[in-house]
Parts: sequence; C-alpha cells; structure tokens
Amino acid sequence: MNKRLVEIGSRKFTEVLCLDKPGADGACHEYQVMRAPEHSPSPPVPGLALEGLYAYVKFQKGSVAENGVNGCHQEDLLAIVIDRLQHFQKGDYASRENALALTKVEEAMHWLNHRTAARQARGVEGTSEK
Repeated sequence: MNKRLVEIGSRKFTEVLCLDKPGADGACHEYQVMRAPEHSPSPPVPGLALEGLYAYVKFQKGSVAENGVNGCHQEDLLAIVIDRLQHFQKGDYASRENALALTKVEEAMHWLNHRTAARQARGVEGTSEK
C-alpha cells in the first residue's frame, strides 16, 4: 500500500492519508482521515488497529459506463460540507468566515455540475472520453 500524507492547509487534530497511486485518470482514489498521532491515546489500545480512523473514502475509479458505480464522487463530499456549513449558519456558529466558505464550496459544486451538464450535452457523461 502506498500511503502518503496529504498536506493542504494546517491540520491540528487529523491527518488525511492518500492510500493509492494516481490511476489512468491522473487522480488517486482512496483516502483515510485519521486522528493525528499527537492526539492518539497513549499507550495505544491493544487490538484496535483502526483506532483513530474517522473516515475512509473510496472515489469512483474509471467511468461508470465502463466500470459500474464503484465509489463516491467529489460532489458527494462537497454536499456533506455544504450541509454542515448551512447548519452552522443557522445555529450558534454562524460567522462571516463560514458564510464565505459556504459560498465557495457551493461555487465549486456549481462548476462541477456545469462540467457534468456539458459532458451530458456532448453525450460523453459516464465515459472516459474527454
């Protein structure tokens, strides 16, 4: 297994690990979100190899038409983040920064949906054709 730490921004409490090498599409497909080592119980709990594993994400590998549905899409993860930020904005954690982040994540979703619509219009959605 080819594990590498994904370093984007500052992380205090968790680590994101990429578990595979980029595929034919140029992207990696398997990730883990783990508790950062400095926040792990000391000593580790015996027999719990996955202690501290918060999430395992497997992305779609290859086109749906050619490989079937075998993983999630980045839009799925963005939908989760949008939902969380919307709820923060309705509660005690509303802030300008959350509102700006929400706008940007919604914008990212818009552009990914725009790309999908363009691929559908060209009749290549769900295939490996560019």
